[in-house]
Amino acid sequence: MRTITLVTQKGGAGKTTVAASLAVAAAEAGERVVALDLDPQGSLAAWGDNRAEDAPAVDRLGPDRLADLPQILAALGEQGFTLAVLDTAGVASTSGNLAMQAADLALIPARPSRLDLQATMPTIETLMRLGMRDRFAFVLNQCPAGRSARTVEAASGLGMFGVLAEPSLTQRADHQDALAAGKGVTEYAPEGKAADELRALWAWADRKMKANKA
Repeated sequence: MRTITLVTQKGGAGKTTVAASLAVAAAEAGERVVALDLDPQGSLAAWGDNRAEDAPAVDRLGPDRLADLPQILAALGEQGFTLAVLDTAGVASTSGNLAMQAADLALIPARPSRLDLQATMPTIETLMRLGMRDRFAFVLNQCPAGRSARTVEAASGLGMFGVLAEPSLTQRADHQDALAAGKGVTEYAPEGKAADELRALWAWADRKMKANKA
């Protein structure tokens, strides 16, 4: 089983929104997906509670279970799951470190603002310390529509510190509306531009994980 961890030590970057829709897009592409909420706020678990669909499976790991994360992931793999998507807390924590260590790919969402770019540095330093240099990428999220100077500048800045996932995700109402409805954006508005971007992001992440294992 492969694992994608959404991680950043800054709130408001859209981590849960990306995790939810990425899990759905992967399931639609044929993966058997489990989405695990490691964040005490429980936003991903609440999204799962609102869902009518069976896939992806969604569960919440409380603080008393986080130390067993490696064993839990191994057991899920034995049950036939092919992909785990982990949503972590927006603060530095032991659970976040465990989730990063377990990841085949750690994705760091960041909005195209100077404050967000600066806030990625502690996460990058932690990933480097854990030996994750080749297993993380930035997701430029909530970007203005069109080719804005702010987005280009942010992409250039993040590119100096690591790989930038493709494509960047544009700020669209479909993302928030889908989360509120207990859906992934590819379910909520399957013909929309936001859905196209999420499918492309999953395809990129899939290729990146396969390339890392080659």
